[in-house]
Amino acid sequence: MNKNFYAILLLAIFIAGCKPSIENSQNTHEEEIKFKLTAYSNDFELFAEADPFLVGKTSGILSHFSHLPGFKALENGSVKIRLMVGNSEVSQMLDKPTRKGIYKFELKPELQGSGQLVFDIKIDQNDYQVIVPDITVYPDDQQSLDAASKIIIPGTNAVAFTKEQSWKIDFATEYPDTGTFGQVIKTTAQVQSAQEDEQIITAKTNGMVMFSKNEVVDGLGLSQGQVIFIISGSGLADNNSTVRYAEAQNNYERTKADYERLKELSKDKIVSEKDLLNAKNEYDNASAVFNNLNNNFSSGEQAVKSPLKGFIKHVFVSNGQFVEAGQPLLTVSQNQTLLLHADVQQKYAHLLSAISTANIRSLQNNLTFTLSELQGKVLSYGKNANTDNYLVPVILQIENNGSFIPGGFVELYLQVISTSSALTVPNEAVLEDQGNYFVFVQTNPELFEKREVKIGSTDGLRTEITKGISIADRIVTKGAVLVKLAQASGALDAHSGHNH
Repeated sequence: MNKNFYAILLLAIFIAGCKPSIENSQNTHEEEIKFKLTAYSNDFELFAEADPFLVGKTSGILSHFSHLPGFKALENGSVKIRLMVGNSEVSQMLDKPTRKGIYKFELKPELQGSGQLVFDIKIDQNDYQVIVPDITVYPDDQQSLDAASKIIIPGTNAVAFTKEQSWKIDFATEYPDTGTFGQVIKTTAQVQSAQEDEQIITAKTNGMVMFSKNEVVDGLGLSQGQVIFIISGSGLADNNSTVRYAEAQNNYERTKADYERLKELSKDKIVSEKDLLNAKNEYDNASAVFNNLNNNFSSGEQAVKSPLKGFIKHVFVSNGQFVEAGQPLLTVSQNQTLLLHADVQQKYAHLLSAISTANIRSLQNNLTFTLSELQGKVLSYGKNANTDNYLVPVILQIENNGSFIPGGFVELYLQVISTSSALTVPNEAVLEDQGNYFVFVQTNPELFEKREVKIGSTDGLRTEITKGISIADRIVTKGAVLVKLAQASGALDAHSGHNH
């Protein structure tokens, strides 16, 4: 058995272990019927299971509070519940949760009619509020039962997934998005360092390469100005840099002494202006040659230094190897600015000028980033096809956030500007089963309907839905796989409630 089987088995055990013991309260114990209440604010999701609100009778309201947008349980803070019908208001304050994320209230309505429930939440010094509208207080049991019987709850594809389960995983729900969604060109791209982001260091003289450290290898981090190795001309019979350095130094010192001597004699008109000018020219020439060698060499040896802060991308020479002036020694890269070289089919050539942005998926960590997140841009696209593969090149530039390695490959989703609108959902919300695609539509925060959908294209982050759901359907966008496993392990009764 492979690792995936054991992973699925453990998830199934987790889901089965989280299920509470629930009875079918509508069919077996009609007096235990529960009304499901759901409401959202900017900061909280509320899901409550409430007894029917009857005048003069105490009703229990089991309330689940989840922080948004993370959908994690509210673990501390006081909550005040208020039932307002007309001029009547009944309330109860709880200073802390009955259980993690759960507050269990009891209210006795005083007036029948339509009203609302208001939850006032206080955490430290912050105040929040969640309102549940359209609450009905009934005069007797029969009217509440009649109202409950009219509520239609899907049963065939219904999957129960409790708040206690969702609080333990990375879970979220949201409405589909509508907006412009143009054609997407999916391709692969090779990651390369930008030209201004790396530099090839070449030898400035003939000589033998002498590593200053044993660890001059690919990937070695460098600071700007750091000496990597030296090139020594000592021992060479021809074009010896040590000899040339000594000659230049001697010429410099000789011409300097001659010029300073003649300069003093010229004050007494002992030497002519022409001789002084010739001495100065010889001194300037010798000074230029010596200063050039002195800046790049030390005692006839070239100290090869890193021109920038980065790392060694590739070393072209070995310790003790003879090199000539102009020969490449190594490449130093900063690995900050990267180029993405992609090729697309010729049928997309007419769309390349309309590319507005792109999404990039890293293959090493399976994360997807937008072009704007990486401060990227489209640099260019080919006006002709490559002769070797007959594809059209497209080049993008991005800033490396640590998820990309030069020489590697990424998945690229090029997006074309469009004015057409589409319904889209996060890719994680769409699941595949035997060639069919589906999402889980929320009936209430603990009950989800498996709904088949027809999909269009994807931009790497979101998928176009052409049929199956509407903008009014709230769907599971994180944790859909575990909801699917909950269905496989046995669905709960859609009409049942909690036993806490």
